[in-house]
Formats: sequence, C-alpha cells, structure tokens
Amino acid sequence: MNKILCVFLGLLAFRAAPAQTQMDCCAPSATESFAMLASDRQFVLSHPEPGRFHFHSQNGKQISFPAADGTEAYGWEIVSKTPTQNYLLVIHEWWGLNDYIKQESENLWNALGPVNVIAVDLYDKKVATTREDAAKYIQGVKTERAESIIKGVLALAGPNARIYTIGWCFGGGWSLQATLLAGNQAAGCVMFYGMPEKDLQKLQGLHADVLGLFASKDKYINPAIVDEFASNMKKAGKTLIVKSFDADHGFANPSAPSFNPEARQEAWKTAIAFLKDRLE
Repeated sequence: MNKILCVFLGLLAFRAAPAQTQMDCCAPSATESFAMLASDRQFVLSHPEPGRFHFHSQNGKQISFPAADGTEAYGWEIVSKTPTQNYLLVIHEWWGLNDYIKQESENLWNALGPVNVIAVDLYDKKVATTREDAAKYIQGVKTERAESIIKGVLALAGPNARIYTIGWCFGGGWSLQATLLAGNQAAGCVMFYGMPEKDLQKLQGLHADVLGLFASKDKYINPAIVDEFASNMKKAGKTLIVKSFDADHGFANPSAPSFNPEARQEAWKTAIAFLKDRLE
C-alpha cells in the first residue's frame, strides 16, 4: 500500500472511529490528519481568500537559522526589550507566515512583556494567497521537515530557554507538537482549534500545561475530538484547560466568514492570561 493511500485510509478511520478504537499502522499523525482535510472541498471553501493586508513592524525582522537537517529555515523574530529566556513560538495558519501572523506576533509581544517572539515558517517561505495554494502547501508539509525546522528554532533559543507556543488552525496542531518537541524546556502551550495529539505515549511526554480554545460548531475539530483529547490528557496525567466558544472554525481570524469578534476577544484574553501566569 503506498503512503498516500495509507494516510487517506487512516484519515477516514480517524474521523469515523470511536475514541476507544486503537489506531493501526496506517493511521496518520495528528498533523497529517489535519492536512488531509485540505482534500475536503467544503473545508477549502470555508476559508475565503485573504484580502490585501500589509503590516510594517518597527520591531520585528526576518531571520534564518539552521534546521536540524542542516538546511536553512526561516522565521520572524521580535526580541524582548529586556533580556529574558522566555521564548514564544508562533505557528501560522494554513496561509503561511504572512503579514497577518506577523501582526499577531507583535500583538502578543506587546501584551506579554518580557518575551522573545519567533513566528516559525513551516512553509519554507511560501505564502498562499489563494485557497488552492493553501491546500497545496498544507498537504506538502512533511512531518520530518516541520519537526526539523522546530528543532532548529529550539536550538536557536538555546538550552536555557523557556518555550511557550501558540498557533491557529494548522498552527494549533503544530503548537502542541512544538511543545512536545521542546521537552522539559516547555512552559506553556496555546492551541486555537488545532488537531489534538491522540497518541497517549506522546502525550505522557508533555512537560507543560495546554490551553485549548475550540469552537462548538466546528465540523472538523469537533466536540467529539475535543472530548477525546480531554480524556486522553487525563489518562496521561497532564493538565488541559479547554474553553469552547459558540462559534465556528476560524472564529479568531477577522478575514474568516466565521469571524466572531466577541469569541476572539474572550479567547485572546484567556490566552494572554494563561501565558502570563506561566512566564518567568
């Protein structure tokens, strides 16, 4: 069985199987499961093409650094005004590291105080302006490459860094994966409507609390998936704080048709409070 067919069949099982069903060898990873949603035309159409938006920052800059595989990786960095070992990794949506994510990164930097913010580019400089390109790019992300980029940014932060992560949609799932990769340096994870990790053994390796901000009307990261995540985290003996909003997938993005300003404001306040409580 070839890999593409294997992953596709695994995704079907992932969406249809009850929580207790054991995943077989063909089951995709959490991030692969989310990427495969780009094959769903309704999912693609639920993301309108972003309008023109330009953000100019006086504080941030484009950076490059070695990925763990020895190749060059990229990101957007805003250095703390005062020296600190606090590092917040921001993981972009399926559009890529665009100016909207840079603006969100600067908003986080302003709100949190002493923290170095690095928006991580998992698309290797590709930025989608159409739904079709976004679907192509998200499906083109290889787990090994994304993990290599994240390991590279962790090395850039250094062995004494305290790692915090946040992401939306595609980036919500990778926020959790980055926290897992950070090991005992991890200090806090925020995931907006991202695909949770289902592997109990992996979840047992978490070293940080997780805040999950989900939407009760989300057809993809639906309440059943969220409930299973909560159950798995409890089994793993880890702390998960779940806040569910009467909203749909993408409620925090002003360009989304499902944008809900009240839910976004409450989710933002919750995320900032969660991160501030864990900053040193």
